[in-house]
Amino acid sequence: MQRWRWKLDIMRAVKYFVVILFSILSAGICAQDIKIDAEISTALKDNIYLSKLNYPKSVARFYTDNYSGYSWTDSLQRQDQLEIALALLTRADHYGLSRSDYHLESLSFEKLKQWRDFPSEKNKKEKASFDILLTDGLITFMNHLHFGKYNPLYDSSALDSSRINGFCADELLSTARMQTDFQGAILKAQPKIKAYSDFQAYLDRSYTANNGITAQAELGKIIINMERLRWISTQSDNYIMVNIPSYTLEFHQGDEISDFKVVVGKPATKTPVLESEINYFSTAPEWRVPQSIFLHEILPEILEDRSYLADHNYIVYDASGNEVVVSASTRRQIAKNPYSYSIRQSSGQDNALGAVVFRFQNPHAVYLHDTPQKQFFDRGKRALSHGCVRVENADRLAAMLLSYDGSEYKISELENAILSYEKKDFVLSKPIPIIITYLTCLIKNGKPALYTDIYQFDKPLEARFDQNK
Repeated sequence: MQRWRWKLDIMRAVKYFVVILFSILSAGICAQDIKIDAEISTALKDNIYLSKLNYPKSVARFYTDNYSGYSWTDSLQRQDQLEIALALLTRADHYGLSRSDYHLESLSFEKLKQWRDFPSEKNKKEKASFDILLTDGLITFMNHLHFGKYNPLYDSSALDSSRINGFCADELLSTARMQTDFQGAILKAQPKIKAYSDFQAYLDRSYTANNGITAQAELGKIIINMERLRWISTQSDNYIMVNIPSYTLEFHQGDEISDFKVVVGKPATKTPVLESEINYFSTAPEWRVPQSIFLHEILPEILEDRSYLADHNYIVYDASGNEVVVSASTRRQIAKNPYSYSIRQSSGQDNALGAVVFRFQNPHAVYLHDTPQKQFFDRGKRALSHGCVRVENADRLAAMLLSYDGSEYKISELENAILSYEKKDFVLSKPIPIIITYLTCLIKNGKPALYTDIYQFDKPLEARFDQNK
């Protein structure tokens, strides 16, 4: 009995010792974490320190919402992620970005090695600063990957204050820390568009193989065009992309790409850069002539040639929308007050919109359409329109859209409507994203292909990047 009590007393003593030891260790660990918390908390309340950060609100949210007693620099669990993070920032040029934007003057592998080899309490404040700067560097890197540095719609203040199009860099960083593939989770911030992926793969190959790209002109073009691609919000694998400088339209369906030649706007009547969705297309369209074209191009023809209207299937309407019978007297009235009149061109072989027009919402009132002037597609330089995009083989694109939409059975109906000049609307149950962009460089057959900067859009953007070299 006594031996049993003796064993029980020993067990109680051991248990008590373990509890005391655990409490002491826990107190020490908690004290250490509280000290780190205090250093970071103090730094994030210092306006002078916050002014050094690119995204102070995002950094504060990251620590407030996700900080759980450890940091990049003090948690052995995060050492691998910390090294991956530093490696990403030091290889920012592989993504068409500048390493000078991510605090690398204060972040280095040498400091990490020093802390590991010579741990010291006096390093706590320096570690907290390193931790915060690394967080801000990563958030900046992800925002630059996703939105670009000079996005015309969203500046850094807007990105720092709220979620934009479902994207929030500090939330993505928090999620990435929980992932096995930390680097892959960070890089999900990049655009999905194939043209961008081609650029990034080319840069990565070139820097890895040559320790840098020698052709600075090519590098500059790649960087500004990657920036433009980051301004696009489309994330779908299926989309239509019109590139103005290359005079091309690409219909992307996953890995399958169909190419079409296009005619785009003249420098005086530029085709706008935009994003939208094609909801429907129509056969045998009626062309409501824009007032500027009526005033400057068609009105002089009407006044000079009495048969011009009939020869080209134009009908004149007054301000109330009533059809006007054109005679010598009405011609004088039209010439005297042209702003009170408008014209439309009925469908037919000569209709400027051709056999098919593709509609999508946009503030510029532009669209894709067929054209009776097929000879223009044989030209190398095709900046010839008033702003809308003319598509070669528009009937083929229309049939492909029906197949994409799961409506192959309507293709024969489409063909008959085109042949008979019958007006029909074909509404898509799956609207297709359309991107009209301006890329003066693309990767073709593994090499950069440069295109003429027909609207002179490159120089202002190149100047902004040159300032940051």
